[in-house]
Amino acid sequence: MIAIRNAIEIEKIGRSARIVGGALKLAGSLLKPGIRTREIDKEVEEYIRSKGARPAFKGFHGFPAATCISIDEEVVHGIPGDKTLQSGQIVSIDIGVELDGYYGDAAQTFAVGEVSEEKKKLMQVTREALTLGIEQAREGNRLYDIGYAIQQKVESEGFSVVRDLVGHGIGQELHEPPQIPNYGRRNKGARLVKGMVFAIEPMVNVGTWEVITREDEWTVVTADGKPSAHYEHTIAITESDPIILSQGN
Repeated sequence: MIAIRNAIEIEKIGRSARIVGGALKLAGSLLKPGIRTREIDKEVEEYIRSKGARPAFKGFHGFPAATCISIDEEVVHGIPGDKTLQSGQIVSIDIGVELDGYYGDAAQTFAVGEVSEEKKKLMQVTREALTLGIEQAREGNRLYDIGYAIQQKVESEGFSVVRDLVGHGIGQELHEPPQIPNYGRRNKGARLVKGMVFAIEPMVNVGTWEVITREDEWTVVTADGKPSAHYEHTIAITESDPIILSQGN
């Protein structure tokens, strides 16, 4: 069952999502060669708590940190630690927040210093794919129209969409129905209606779409070791254009 939220509930989700947006801006400002990923995580957690909110990822199914920080071939769920960032890397940061019983979730990929043209294109295509997916989140469309738009963009640029990980509904839980694949057939899936709130999150690889999980049982990496990018927004479906809730302040 896909939850239908009223205006008050959407505003509550929006408050959490805006904190996520602010936290991502903070994280991006901290990225520089030589910084440890645990330092970024610490600053982000302090920021979230300063807003009276809670880092939703910390403790979620046992995850040990406030942020997921994934470098280069790491797709998602990278655990912050003693790794130091180096110029030329791309870093995907995924953040979730809970405030007053409602959740927000978003992610962004950042360049550390000067990166290759291939990585620049990967980031650009993934951003554009997210935008195209969000544009399909309209009343009257079908759920898989979102993934279809993402897949068409990504594959037309010579990249691949991860199949094993998907977007999701969000609200009073971090992950709610429905699952939102980043691929699919047009005009398939549930009919979209005003009040649905989704976390749409294309994960895009330079090479194969296949992924594996490292021995830490969290970090998901590309099977061929090639780079991956990840962008995500929490959005609400309205009677007109979808609203991006996780823009930040």
